[in-house]
Amino acid sequence: MTNSTTALVGVVLAVSASTVVRTLIAVAASVILLKIGMSVLGGFARPVPAPPEAGELRKVRLTYRCSICSTEVRMTMANDEVPEPPRHCMEDMDLVTSLDDI
Repeated sequence: MTNSTTALVGVVLAVSASTVVRTLIAVAASVILLKIGMSVLGGFARPVPAPPEAGELRKVRLTYRCSICSTEVRMTMANDEVPEPPRHCMEDMDLVTSLDDI
């Protein structure tokens, strides 16, 4: 082989080795992104947890207003998702929070 042929073969091998390395890096990055994406999607696919047992408190965010004196109360824990309204001024308070927001 001549010097020019040897140099040409060296350049071809260097370019092909560079291409192989780039391809391996791209494949590794794709696999990592796929695993991350699948774990995120798997998190959304988890079943809804079972409701708490009777007597346990649940987190709620309800706001009530007294129709007589306009006092407002925010309920944060209750034994039911839509509990009975509290009483104030001897009357049941009005629910201010929309049930769609619950």
